Amino acid sequence: MNPIDLLLSPLGYDFFVRALLASALVGISCAVVGSFVVLKGMSFIGDAVSHAAFPGVVIAYLLGVPIIIGGSIAAIGTALGIGALTRRSGLRSDAVIGVLFAGMFALGVALFSAIPNFVGDLLGFLFGDVLGISVGDLAALSLLATLLIAIVALLWKELLYATFDPLGAGAAGLPVRRLDDLLLVLIAVTIVVSLQAVGIVLVVAMITTPAATAQLLVRRFDRMIGVAAVIGVTSGVIGLYASYLLDVASGASIVLVETLLFVAVLAITRLRVRSASA
Repeated sequence: MNPIDLLLSPLGYDFFVRALLASALVGISCAVVGSFVVLKGMSFIGDAVSHAAFPGVVIAYLLGVPIIIGGSIAAIGTALGIGALTRRSGLRSDAVIGVLFAGMFALGVALFSAIPNFVGDLLGFLFGDVLGISVGDLAALSLLATLLIAIVALLWKELLYATFDPLGAGAAGLPVRRLDDLLLVLIAVTIVVSLQAVGIVLVVAMITTPAATAQLLVRRFDRMIGVAAVIGVTSGVIGLYASYLLDVASGASIVLVETLLFVAVLAITRLRVRSASA
């Protein structure tokens, strides 16, 4: 098969086209929120919230309601709980995150183990199955992604100020605590958007890796988001083709491409620094 046929043949399948659109939406959403996450050092929160979504997914399945609703409620509730407990308990944020992360995921595993028969749909949310996304899933994903990007665009200056200079933002009269809580909610929504693409286990990589790679390449924050979006979308496309051609898990394939890009950019950056100092 020549390269052109290799490139075009998967596009003859509707499921592959839907997967490409979904991975592009996820890549852009993760780039926008992930840039804030990387700059604020909140990657561990992303990992905790992604795992905390699992019991919500299982409960929604058991109740027969859309899984994305259960995952959203659990993820947003946990994200806001992390913020509230960190402020009121006097504990370090990493301790609170560790407790909620372990407890919520354990609850999800316990509920999952109580289901008598094998549940492939729920396993898809653990490890990702973007090739199995339906038209309805794609519509819901598009709505969530649009809502997320619209909120960030509307409150761009406030979120930016609170991220780079929270003390100055507070002195200027901005509600820094509410903005922090909003960012936690946006992280939760981004995780829910990404669940079917890469799964609960790998979603934190989708949020942090493109943004971390972009941070190595550019200094301005708006450019960082743009570069992260390009990396996220490109990795999604390459990862999906690799998944299709090699018959490997789609979520893992996408994340591996992102990781390889990060390693390559890091190596090139280090070489440039050494050459400049030599």
